[in-house]
Amino acid sequence: MKVNIFKKLFLGIAIIYTPLRSMAWGAEGHRIAGQIADSYLTPKARVAIKAILGNESIAITSNWADFIKSDPNYNYLSIWHYIDLDKVYTYAELQEYLNRDTKVDAYTKLNFLIGELKKKDLTRENKLLYLRMLIHIAEDVHQPLHAGHTEDKGGNDIKVTWFNNPTNLHSVWDSQLIEFQQLSYTEYTSSINYTTAAQRAEWQKAPISEWLFESNQLAEKIYSEVKSGDSLNAYKYNFNHIDILNQRLLKAGVRLAGILNQLFG
Repeated sequence: MKVNIFKKLFLGIAIIYTPLRSMAWGAEGHRIAGQIADSYLTPKARVAIKAILGNESIAITSNWADFIKSDPNYNYLSIWHYIDLDKVYTYAELQEYLNRDTKVDAYTKLNFLIGELKKKDLTRENKLLYLRMLIHIAEDVHQPLHAGHTEDKGGNDIKVTWFNNPTNLHSVWDSQLIEFQQLSYTEYTSSINYTTAAQRAEWQKAPISEWLFESNQLAEKIYSEVKSGDSLNAYKYNFNHIDILNQRLLKAGVRLAGILNQLFG
């Protein structure tokens, strides 16, 4: 009994002290993107993914990579969630940078996960781990501040207030803006999940480098508008940024579906 109590206490402390650098979208944002992705799966991909995830939906499993941070055995996964881009890149500059990128980051690990999931001899354990991580990271990199600056930990060190409550810029984009809409993840999905076949095809043909380029451009815009210590007018901030937020969630889901259909469809 005492062992169980201490184990629970340890895990609780681990959650509290897990670095916030790798958090993105928050639970609801990930579920929204996952639910959108699910709506665009091919029948074959749906069957193959269910064989791996069982009764766990993409929306629910999309948060596994954040929840598992309570287990120190998975600490090595934390730096898979983001890529540090410390300046505004042209697309050509970013492509050149990524071609030389050998770091452990969201770009290299997304490519690794896609390559591994193409293999026919993966163990069931690795197939489940890699699919969960692919789902999560593909969503993560559409949160602009996951292509943010090293020095401020993707906006985590930029302290702001939101409805007079202390928070940080990264958290505003992770969850505060989404929670401000006061919708469940299924309601939110239904409210934004409107795309044409041509739009989906255009978004899905974009390489991962283009996903990161978009986030990098948006991150720099977000940085330029706020400085540490600012008190944000939540209503105005929401009005000015809700379209960006919704498009990033929508693109995350559509592009994730494209990758999953390529792998399993």
